[in-house]
Amino acid sequence: MTGGAGESSGAGAGARPPQLREIGRRARPSIRHAVTDALRSAIISGELEPGGVYSAPVLAERLGVSATPVREAMLDLAREGLVVTLPNRGFRVTEVAAHDLAEVTQLRLLLEPPAVELATPLVPDEAFPALREQAAAIVRGAETGDLIDYLTADGEFHLGLLRYAGNARLTELVASLRSQTRLFGLAELAERGLLTASAREHDAILDAIEARDPARARALVHAHIEHVLADWSADTPSGAASRWERRA
Repeated sequence: MTGGAGESSGAGAGARPPQLREIGRRARPSIRHAVTDALRSAIISGELEPGGVYSAPVLAERLGVSATPVREAMLDLAREGLVVTLPNRGFRVTEVAAHDLAEVTQLRLLLEPPAVELATPLVPDEAFPALREQAAAIVRGAETGDLIDYLTADGEFHLGLLRYAGNARLTELVASLRSQTRLFGLAELAERGLLTASAREHDAILDAIEARDPARARALVHAHIEHVLADWSADTPSGAASRWERRA
């Protein structure tokens, strides 16, 4: 088990670790789902470090819940490939190498642009206000450094668009691919303003869809995914330690 009694320093002043307020008051299924969502977001954003080993009791204390829903949540995340179970020790966050990111990106490039092209004439006019709000939420998350809100809004936006293509299996596959992707150095990108630039690309995608221009929508989604890989595939900067406590 990884040692160290205290919390490590944060990845960046603007980045906030996942927080679940008054979670203990919720119904049990809601607690499990809330814990799963928080831990998944922490893993994807890098708040829980790749290769780091974490015990359920320590994470439970951090979230203000019992260890049981944390263990259940970690088992769910193990099925998603985000963590590996270590008997009598805890859970190790799966490490994602540069070639893993490249492979996931290649698959997303094969799946998402043509799906958005297909969806472009099918998105109803009444859906655009909500899509615009999601795009604005992505930008807000990037600007404020709220990486969890950013990731949540970004996922809802992209998967929401794909659902209009009418292929549930494709949407599920892309969701799985996104969950496997480690966004290395996300907090530093937010501080440098690169995350905001990427976030603003969603409005251009919506402009093309609202103009009913499938070819342009496809090209913009393709460029956006490539941009994400170029900006986010670098290793976590040295010294950008997790804000989560890593000990048994």
